[in-house]
Amino acid sequence: MKQIILSTERLILRKMTRGDAENLLEIFSDPKAMEYYPSTKDKQQTFAWIDWTLENYEKHEVGLWVAEDKQTGEFLGQCGIIPQEVERSSEMEIGYLFKRRVWGNGYATEAAAACKRYGFEELRHAKLISLIDVNNTPSRKVAERIGMTLEKNIHKWGKEIDVYAVHQ
Repeated sequence: MKQIILSTERLILRKMTRGDAENLLEIFSDPKAMEYYPSTKDKQQTFAWIDWTLENYEKHEVGLWVAEDKQTGEFLGQCGIIPQEVERSSEMEIGYLFKRRVWGNGYATEAAAACKRYGFEELRHAKLISLIDVNNTPSRKVAERIGMTLEKNIHKWGKEIDVYAVHQ
């Protein structure tokens, strides 16, 4: 049974399972969708990603959640809240990554806004961030649309990353 975390007008965000591997591979094997990640992922790396996500659920009670179309149940991508280390400090990040063929429909913004509300209202975080490659203009626009502003630029994952933040 699907463990729904939250829903929006058009989306359901639910806990990820190992059964989501094939759907995630549609994103992870797409060089364009993964342009701002270190590399694409194969099936083994996808299962490692799912295991990391399940571990986040256990340890932190948050993680990336599968985003599905509320009407059709179609897998659209993932969005959620994940712990990240930023300059030796633990922060909670709103992360999002969607299938390329559904880009431009506002799903990432809708899901990220729902995660922001959840992070503030349910989890009682005072601050949420998004870590975005400096060249990833679409992701920066999503962060800005949900009220985040550029806080600083850091070096992480071997590249320049913009830290966007929003406070309660």
